[in-house]
Amino acid sequence: MSTEVFPLNTKQTYKSTLRACYLGYITQSIVVNLAPIFFVIFKDSYGLSTSQIGTIVFTLFIVQLLIDIISAGAIDRIGYRACAIAAHIFAGAGILLLGILPRVMDNFAGIMIAEIIAAVGAGIIEVLISPIVDLLPAESKSSSMSLLHAFYCWGQVAVVALSTITLVVIGTEYWYYIPMAWAIVPTVGAVLFSFVPIPKPAAGGEESKPKKFLHTKFFVFAAFVMFAAAMSELSMSQWASYFAERGLGVNKVMGDLLGPCMFGVFMGVGRTLYGIHGGKLKLSAALTWCSVICFGGYLLTVFSPIPMLSLVGCAVTGFGVSLMWPGTLSLASEKIPGGGTSLFALLALFGDLGCSVGPWLTGVVSDGVSDMPLIESLSKSLEVGIDQLALKAGLLVIAVFPIMAAVAIRLINGKNSKK
Repeated sequence: MSTEVFPLNTKQTYKSTLRACYLGYITQSIVVNLAPIFFVIFKDSYGLSTSQIGTIVFTLFIVQLLIDIISAGAIDRIGYRACAIAAHIFAGAGILLLGILPRVMDNFAGIMIAEIIAAVGAGIIEVLISPIVDLLPAESKSSSMSLLHAFYCWGQVAVVALSTITLVVIGTEYWYYIPMAWAIVPTVGAVLFSFVPIPKPAAGGEESKPKKFLHTKFFVFAAFVMFAAAMSELSMSQWASYFAERGLGVNKVMGDLLGPCMFGVFMGVGRTLYGIHGGKLKLSAALTWCSVICFGGYLLTVFSPIPMLSLVGCAVTGFGVSLMWPGTLSLASEKIPGGGTSLFALLALFGDLGCSVGPWLTGVVSDGVSDMPLIESLSKSLEVGIDQLALKAGLLVIAVFPIMAAVAIRLINGKNSKK
């Protein structure tokens, strides 16, 4: 089926397509990172419990998981253009409704409805945009993919920084204007995807069916690396603000700017640098080193006795994890030709699974060790809060995953070199 549902403007080029894809990843970043900025407001003003807030986060990623599963076969049948437009409409509607529904109906139900609608759009974007960029002509596919994913990072930085500063200026009672303003971004994206040229994917056949690659050793390793990358990224980014607030004794505004923002900046720098210079590097080697750097960042965060160095560890982790997700997608596309949207959707599925499990596992381990006598003893001797030490224990468990990812990448490389 053709991917075109609107006539093309012949003056448009694939550069305009790439820009539209960049905007798509900024849209996804808005969906994922905007609501958490308002969690304190939701709790204080609307009386939401911590459990309800956790449910919002969990639901966001579960919806994206379901979209990953559905998209594996649906996008190729429906068409890339129609799906791209629909994705931005869903995302824009959800973001807009986040500023409307909680004030006109039950607060929790309104937030949940808005987040579910936005998550549908973000899920489609996650599955669709990467294969579109992979189809575009480029000297280095992996560099293009890394640069694409860098825009998610810069979107995260922009959302956290601009929204936090705006809250300070206008006051938390007017928070709902912020989602309404951010809804402009996906609206522009929907318009762009109505006109930019979109290359047609490979004709659907046996080569592009999941059963051709689903049980291969390479796919199994790649899926694990995606899972580990997501675990490593989300576990640290979700708790970075905590380290800044508790470790440095700053308020939430500065905590968000020093924590998630710095993590996003360094992750964006890593992806941008590879996007510019990646053509000169061997992808598998770069992936291995990034995994090792990520592991080192976790160790610095966990074991540093100085709060500022722990914050540096968060930033180092952001740089290390930067290539793990986009690099794995590029490597999989190279080693499984014809995988198409199904390949990207299934890998995204494992990535979203890691996004859900990572922060959850960190919290479970932290809660589990917080009452241990050893933690209480260390807290007194090191003059560090029990909750902070418990969280470091949770992050130490997650630190295993980037080093396991490095091993998996080396195994992938070894098998391919033998072939």
